[in-house]
Amino acid sequence: MGAVTLITGGARSGKSAHALALAEASGAARRFFVATAEPLDDEMRERIAHHRAHRPTAFATVEEPIAIAAALVALEGRADLVIIDCVTLWISNLMLAGRSDDAIAAEARALADVLAAAGFESLVVSGEVGAGIVPENATARRFRDLLGWANQAVAQVAQRVVLMVAGCPLRVK
Repeated sequence: MGAVTLITGGARSGKSAHALALAEASGAARRFFVATAEPLDDEMRERIAHHRAHRPTAFATVEEPIAIAAALVALEGRADLVIIDCVTLWISNLMLAGRSDDAIAAEARALADVLAAAGFESLVVSGEVGAGIVPENATARRFRDLLGWANQAVAQVAQRVVLMVAGCPLRVK
């Protein structure tokens, strides 16, 4: 079974860059990048373009906004290392798809189960949104809670949890 690392932190804290650095240092030959972003507006198209431009060509990219667990199962036997970037957008995608809280929680548990059983190393990028004030509206509070629970599910099966602060990795677990 492959090791699981959860890399979390605030916006622009260096999460994705750290995942790429760990992947480069791993020496893994067959590397995949599971991208969850969808180009729904100009800002997101620019962010996606930025990530693509900074991703080494050694990665094969799988664009999967919803069915991450199934995408990982499909990589079994083909991958040595997988970066999932990111759980934050995945939760947002599930919410926009109309999934209930229970369905999203079940998907997060299924993702954690697949990660725990995977035969490849996994680097999972996710935002930390629970450290600020309580959001003013119900949708933002729901998102914060669902992401927090998803992060906990992944952290439970992870051998390492890294908190990024201003580009500096702090090992939590």
